Amino acid sequence: MTSAPIPHGPLRTFGRIKSRPVKPRQQALLDTLLPEIAVPEAPFEPRDLMPEATEAWLEIGFGGGEHMAAQAGRHPHALIIGAEPFVNGVASAVRHIEEQDLKNVRIHEGDARDVIGWLPDACLTRVFIMFPDPWHKARHNKRRLIQPAVVAELARVLKSGGRLRFATDWADYAEWTIERVLADPAFRFESETADRNAPPADHVTTRYEEKKLGDCAPVFLDFVRV
Repeated sequence: MTSAPIPHGPLRTFGRIKSRPVKPRQQALLDTLLPEIAVPEAPFEPRDLMPEATEAWLEIGFGGGEHMAAQAGRHPHALIIGAEPFVNGVASAVRHIEEQDLKNVRIHEGDARDVIGWLPDACLTRVFIMFPDPWHKARHNKRRLIQPAVVAELARVLKSGGRLRFATDWADYAEWTIERVLADPAFRFESETADRNAPPADHVTTRYEEKKLGDCAPVFLDFVRV
């Protein structure tokens, strides 16, 4: 079963949808490789995109694609679906995919909430939300990705035992996320005693994370779908 897409306006980010001109080589990959690995813009089954995959993962807002590509390289058995509205980020990601010859990545250039709406129930084993736009001013908090409707949809598409990882370097967004994710009875912490400032063993540090643009050390929150 696939739900109707989550109603929403355009997903806004601190960065523009496009900033500097895309390099010619990256533009060539956008023109040739991206259409080959793009997800359908309609309801779809992940297993149809890569029948040999034993798991399907989703990365929401993959930035420049460093984390997504590294995870794909480490886990070739997993189909990794990434969504990102920022054109320059998508251009960077397709370069990583081409250079590393990754066969297990599929991309949506646009709003991740549309992808979530196209997915069937209980089809994912992992979801990553790594350093999303914090919208840290109180009047902008309503623009944050983590909202009850999105949490409910993530619960729908995750299998029982599936994991959701959220990372941020804004203290208020960490608390905001804990409150809203745990308000949904479908989720619990993977570990109540985990050091939330300690990068998980399978974490991939990216150049964006190293810029330290937030107001606190990175916080890593791992939740489990009950």
